[in-house]
Amino acid sequence: MLASHIAGMEAKTGKPLSHWVKVVQSSGLEKHGEQVRFLKEEHGFGHGHANMVCQAAKGRFEADEGDMLAGQYEGKEQLKPIYDALEAYAKSLGDDVEISPKKTSVAFRRSKNFAVVTPATKSRVDLGLNLKGEAGTLRLAEEKPGSMCTHKMKLLAVEEVDDEVKAWLKAAYEKA
Repeated sequence: MLASHIAGMEAKTGKPLSHWVKVVQSSGLEKHGEQVRFLKEEHGFGHGHANMVCQAAKGRFEADEGDMLAGQYEGKEQLKPIYDALEAYAKSLGDDVEISPKKTSVAFRRSKNFAVVTPATKSRVDLGLNLKGEAGTLRLAEEKPGSMCTHKMKLLAVEEVDDEVKAWLKAAYEKA
């Protein structure tokens, strides 16, 4: 996904990401918002491409997605099968599912995030779900308003990725 975003920016501007990173770094602007505004106003960037260039200028794209995922489970290797089961099921929901690793979590996206998987502790994976309008249950805890996800499930073993978890994951996918 990142590669296609970078390719789109390069096609629109005719210059590689490394060029724009140098432009931002030599601008003298320190704040992210100022840098984004600079690229938009002075160089005609859209918001998404400007944000991406500013993130790259801060070194946030140095690790590839595989490295980010591996880093999340370093010292928590026993939790990786939980993630693997969730990812495999999410991918089976449709060809439009995007898997987007971040530094501390992985977002499952369709038109928007429908789930976020986070190795929360050394013994637990949290599955955040966007299920606006759904009541919580014993396993499906409602989150505080304004949270990234509306609900959370705490998973301790791969066996807990059962029919109930899959049904909630599918419901979140269908709402996205």
